[in-house]
Amino acid sequence: MTHPDVPRAAAVQTEPVSVDSSTPLAAEARDHVQLAARAQATRTLPRPAETRIFVVANQKGGVGKTTTTVNLAAALALKGLRVLVVDLDPQGNASTALNIDHAEGTPGVYEALIDGTDMDELVRPCPDLPNLTVLPASIDLAGAEIELVSLVAREGRLDASLQGYLRECREAGDRIDYVLIDCPPSLGLLTVNAMVAGREVLIPIQCEYYALEGLGQLLRNIELVKTHLNKGLQVSTILLTMFDARTRLSAGVAEEVRDHFGPKVLRTAIPRSVRISEAPSYQQTVLTYDPTSSGSLSYLEAAREIAEAVTSQKES
Repeated sequence: MTHPDVPRAAAVQTEPVSVDSSTPLAAEARDHVQLAARAQATRTLPRPAETRIFVVANQKGGVGKTTTTVNLAAALALKGLRVLVVDLDPQGNASTALNIDHAEGTPGVYEALIDGTDMDELVRPCPDLPNLTVLPASIDLAGAEIELVSLVAREGRLDASLQGYLRECREAGDRIDYVLIDCPPSLGLLTVNAMVAGREVLIPIQCEYYALEGLGQLLRNIELVKTHLNKGLQVSTILLTMFDARTRLSAGVAEEVRDHFGPKVLRTAIPRSVRISEAPSYQQTVLTYDPTSSGSLSYLEAAREIAEAVTSQKES
């Protein structure tokens, strides 16, 4: 049964739009030039009044959570903002993309959650982006779900650790502007910890037929956390990923998501891009791997939208 808060997946066709073949290419080229010009003109982004803490969540795998986390973080950092990425996925893919060591036994988010280690001892600088720091995840985090069950205040351990670290940074005159928490593809205790620590939820939705499947459960969990554990939590941002302008499928899904979520959906959609997929294999984000690619420019534009948005205007 379809959850009432989530629209049914659009019954749209997957074949390319039947129009003159030069039209999509011309439109794509025009958009690329416009994005490049805007990225070049925007040298810095405005600092938020206080630290914005985003939870990047969607229990459906392969929607671009980690890709979105690391590339938005890189875009914000490149535009002069101080950014912290918290890698909460035991696979450690965000740590890999940001060139941070996360071999088994490497101190990181596991020690912060389970042992209560000060985050100041665990956060590592990203070697390619001076304004970006990372709390890495190792495979040790895989057992944290079980270990958290018996701990006191198990849902709020990340929040307590993170708030302590952010306070230390402020007192040292080095305030963090953005925190992006990369969640695992599940709705377990790690994701609950992220939602208790976060203030805003960013949901990447891929422009494919099953994009909205399972989204109802995610929204219900967010509402439960908001009701019982974190009254300040809100879904503030929806980002369309893997968008292919040549197909009716992408256009149909994008239209349905925009109709349902309204202004929470960023105007910028992230295109399906080989460069975005290649970058992690070189331990890079697409912004350092190929700064002029469509993927890089799109993430820069998405970061600009987020930085310039007034969160209160997005509340439903």
